[in-house]
Amino acid sequence: MSAIVKAGKKLKNLIKSSGLLKSEKRVSYVRRIERIKTDKRICAMTFDDGPMALPASPDKFDGRGLTDLLLDTLGKHSARATFDIVGCTAENYPDKAGKLGSAAWGGEKFDHYPDIDADSYGGAINHPEIVRRMLDEGHELANHSYRHIIFGKKPFVYGKREHFNTIDEVTDDLSKLHNYIKEKFDYEIKLSRPPHYVDRIDRNFTSYDAYALMDYGYMAASYDGGGWLPSGLADTDAATKDEIDAMVKVIESKLSENPDFFCGQIIFGKDGYNMAKRTPVAYALDKQLELLSRFGYSVVSVSELMEESPFADVGRECDILPELIELLKIRAIAYNDNTLKLDNPMTNYEYAMLVTPREVAVEKRIVQIKASGKLVSEYDAALAYAKENGYLDKSAKGKDLFGNLTRYQVLKKFVSENVQITK
Repeated sequence: MSAIVKAGKKLKNLIKSSGLLKSEKRVSYVRRIERIKTDKRICAMTFDDGPMALPASPDKFDGRGLTDLLLDTLGKHSARATFDIVGCTAENYPDKAGKLGSAAWGGEKFDHYPDIDADSYGGAINHPEIVRRMLDEGHELANHSYRHIIFGKKPFVYGKREHFNTIDEVTDDLSKLHNYIKEKFDYEIKLSRPPHYVDRIDRNFTSYDAYALMDYGYMAASYDGGGWLPSGLADTDAATKDEIDAMVKVIESKLSENPDFFCGQIIFGKDGYNMAKRTPVAYALDKQLELLSRFGYSVVSVSELMEESPFADVGRECDILPELIELLKIRAIAYNDNTLKLDNPMTNYEYAMLVTPREVAVEKRIVQIKASGKLVSEYDAALAYAKENGYLDKSAKGKDLFGNLTRYQVLKKFVSENVQITK
């Protein structure tokens, strides 16, 4: 089964790199953040599915819990990370374990972290002391959902899995963890990564809609730090060594070929067992951080990385970057792939998103989809608002150009004069 997962991952990456499946990029209040533009040797590390209080496997650390081990290692290298935590998976029953080495290793119907029938050893609800340590040591929290239930159907690999059926179920689950962290630690989560990257939600919604309602950024990753796929070797020690080598040697190779390879990248990691119930991350993380440090990298949280620039294609060379960063807090100015594309001509649709308040562009659209059951463009409510309020002529077509102005020209005028341009 792990071979199927590996093959599926390779096929997905191949299709993505080929450009055969081109999804339309739209200006949106939710951006998929995979990396940012910078020439500085700075990158972010993320860890999904924790916290985990069970020891590493195989354990050579006298029973110390995995997440504490990761925190020890990060502290040793003065590195900070983003922990994409879950709440608690104890409600995910009845269930039974799947085949070891398969995607269902921890449960056929649900995920269980850190393991089936061991849910009390994981999750923020059960281990607030680990969450407190994360925050005290300067790490960031992201919302990986309370119960780690996939948002919608994913027939390939997760065909037997239970999933949420409505966007309200998704946001209720996210809110349960969000509110717990807010009340317990006075900490406001701002980023989230969907369980298993499943974006589809039934009834014409996606994770982007859920995150728009939560006011979250979509935290993706540009580099897979590994450790979650098991080695095919039968011997535990040999398999563990193979998995550690897989996590370290690729990073070493990338840095040797191009020392700037990881500039602005977000690295994916796992705070838990892999599909064979081993934790190579407990051993490989130190080696990964040593390599990055040797090449002069600072390892930070995703939000710290975005302080360099929050965009994938615009960095500190942009003369209005500080103003754009401020504008980003209240308006939709970037595409959902986190680019600005400043040289592109501005369209009426994009200008409408710029001038339309968030509650209109986001919440009105959600209401429309719920009422009709049909897909509604992110631009529809914004275009109507812009026409009704005189920002666009009532006869303006959404796809038409906003005059002959580039996106840079419009945004610069918007931020420098603090006024909306009308057409």
